[in-house]
Amino acid sequence: MWYVYILRSVDFPDQEYTGSTADLKQRLAAHNAGKSTHTAKFVPWNLLWYCAFPDKHKALEFETYLKSHTGRAFASKRLVQPNLVPSRLDNLKADSE
Repeated sequence: MWYVYILRSVDFPDQEYTGSTADLKQRLAAHNAGKSTHTAKFVPWNLLWYCAFPDKHKALEFETYLKSHTGRAFASKRLVQPNLVPSRLDNLKADSE
């Protein structure tokens, strides 16, 4: 199972990040630990939205779409609310805490 996800920075709420992974808990922990160059300067991150896909190819296709102009508009209108303050989603936090 593969996942496409959208994160929002806690301290910089205008910053969002879209990605894909096979292990959502581990990837969220990596983002929050500053191990991703694209997200390190905006830690910590909250998970706003995610969707499961049966294989990597379909997940990457949808991730690519969400990163396009029309995909960003779709995500803003249908998947996440611009002023939504997400919870920490404790059930998806890394087990290392």
